[in-house]
Amino acid sequence: MGAFRWLSLAAAASSALALTPEGLISAPRRSEAVPNPSGKVAFFSTSQYSFETKETSAWWSLIDLKTGDIKPLTDDSNVSELVWLTDSTLLYINGTNSQIPGGSELWVTGVSDFAGGYKAASLPAQFSGLKAVTTESGQIKYVFSGKSYRNGTAYNEELATTYASTARIYDSIYVRHWDTYLDTTFNAVFSGTLGYSQQTRLLSIGGLHNLVAPVPNAESPYPPFGGASDYDISPDGKWVAFKSKAPDRPQANYTTAYIYLVPHDGSETAVPINAVGSAPKGVEGDANNPVFSPDSKTLAYFQMIDPTYESDRRTLYLYDIASKEISALATEWDRSPDSAKWVDDETIVVGAEDNARGNLFLIPIKEATGDFVPDALTERGYATAYYPLPHKSLLVTGSAIWTSWIVYTASLNPEKGVLKTLASANEIDPELDGLSSNDVAEIFFQGDWTEIQAWVIFPENFDRNGKFPLCYLIHGGPQGSWADSWSTRWNPKVFADQGYVVVAPNPTGSTGFGDELTDAIQNNWGGSPYEDLVKGFEYAQRDLPYVDTSRAVAAGASYGGFMVNWIQGSDLGREFKALVTHDGTFVADAKISTEELWFMEREFNGTFWDARENYRRWDPSAPERILRFDTPHLIIHNDLDYRLPVAEGLSIFNVLQERGVPSRFLNFPDENHWVLQPENSLVWHQQVLGWLNKYSGVGEENEDAVSLEDTVIPVVNVNPPA
Repeated sequence: MGAFRWLSLAAAASSALALTPEGLISAPRRSEAVPNPSGKVAFFSTSQYSFETKETSAWWSLIDLKTGDIKPLTDDSNVSELVWLTDSTLLYINGTNSQIPGGSELWVTGVSDFAGGYKAASLPAQFSGLKAVTTESGQIKYVFSGKSYRNGTAYNEELATTYASTARIYDSIYVRHWDTYLDTTFNAVFSGTLGYSQQTRLLSIGGLHNLVAPVPNAESPYPPFGGASDYDISPDGKWVAFKSKAPDRPQANYTTAYIYLVPHDGSETAVPINAVGSAPKGVEGDANNPVFSPDSKTLAYFQMIDPTYESDRRTLYLYDIASKEISALATEWDRSPDSAKWVDDETIVVGAEDNARGNLFLIPIKEATGDFVPDALTERGYATAYYPLPHKSLLVTGSAIWTSWIVYTASLNPEKGVLKTLASANEIDPELDGLSSNDVAEIFFQGDWTEIQAWVIFPENFDRNGKFPLCYLIHGGPQGSWADSWSTRWNPKVFADQGYVVVAPNPTGSTGFGDELTDAIQNNWGGSPYEDLVKGFEYAQRDLPYVDTSRAVAAGASYGGFMVNWIQGSDLGREFKALVTHDGTFVADAKISTEELWFMEREFNGTFWDARENYRRWDPSAPERILRFDTPHLIIHNDLDYRLPVAEGLSIFNVLQERGVPSRFLNFPDENHWVLQPENSLVWHQQVLGWLNKYSGVGEENEDAVSLEDTVIPVVNVNPPA
């Protein structure tokens, strides 16, 4: 048996409007809300794609942090980033340059007259991740990131040299990563200064300094997901800290990363504060998120222990700049924080995944020793960004399964929690009108060896006395989770509103429930996680009377795609009417073709030649499994997916076709592990939902359900079956 819990005690039926693929993709997408120094207003950006014009529009707005009122700031499409200088003054990056093709500019402007600003600096290339501080002298010290050549020159795509040949030549592994072949350029952090001229205007002083290029083989932010959180500038403007993968270790084999410290003016070469010999003994894993204390004396950062495990637990460390000593905080806390903000010189707030939510936690430095476990400040949804405000509170931006954007204030007193909700996308966007927490519940069931949590998402006009086919969603990672957060790629509410009850379990390997659950998937890919999924299916069959498992369908991506491929050859595969695999591995030996070798070598306890039996232990392509293939199966794989190359998708599609199993192959030549372009995303949703709806029968009983015929792209059938 298990346990069932509604997230709200409201009605048992949802009155939400159906969330369609078009509505999901074209709904406005908003950034974090960033408060001004006094905490009275905050700015945020919005972008929105139109299927009619085939264009994306973008604009900036202000939200009043007392009333929640929102008003426009600017719709200038060239404004790519903003930072506060004072309560009423902003510094921003203009994505164009009137003098340098492919360049950009820094502008200073006022909130009350945004269009009346002035240019403060001409920049030789494109930059992002702007951060700025005002020093005691009144100067503005800033940093941002951009592409660089090894000689330190900023890379400008429009002015770059082109060659007659397209050849690439490599002398070491790590030839490509995520969706890009490595070349002679790299990411770098640049610093600059603005000072007041005689005309009382801020203008550039001394040009830009490349802080990363002097360190051989260093790179920051680290691709493909590194951003402004990979570096920071001290409040006094004297120091910059940045993350780089360890340049002295093979980057395909190790996750090791260092935090570098360098003077803002680049007068000295950056030095790693946590290299082997400087870091606490045995701590050699990935390091990230450097953040300076308000007094600029201490640098906080996270680091993992294992140099080959990308999902190891992160621990919070403090580096004393004067003494160069490093100390660890909350070392016994069984969570892995991934963001930090200093409240004052003695207190830090961190964000961490926690029981399928993204919560904020308070860490008083002097108390965070021994078996200290921090108190949670939030316990709902997923906090994606947060900023300290006056009067011991935080401005939080977050999301949930039922909302794409919510802004609220939370107390630094754990007993008070959320203070006031200021804005929610569901109250603003017609595409999300009617969605609420009533659409979501969570269940707990006994898995293979421990209790497993899962989300249950209900369809439009859900009736607990009715029957709805099950849609079983399996997450990727494998060290990942279905969290209480919004997704524009795998949104469970979009699946549910076709007419399903969605169950999204967090089996063995999932993050946010403690190290034991996360780590237990090692060399166990088709073992405990599969058994957990079987137990979850049986729970839905037995204990959710409104779920019809006789018409169940299942879908998953990445590791979830592997698991769907594994299920196809397992007993559980016979329980489903249709399956969908997105970018999943199929042939065990093909794992050696990935770029991040540390991942496979850690997951399967050795190299491809020393531990081949481990790679093959959980092989969906084993002959005895292929002979059981019978369930209609949609395969999706993209050409720019270098983590799981496209041959993996073609391999299982070839097998399905030759075995006579109804199957289809969907390919995007211009997408990576994800499908991000709006028009491609629409086709993805039409094919995925249409495939599931066809075989579950939803398409016949719901005239508004997505159909395979909704996709206008023609189907290629050059070799029809006999």
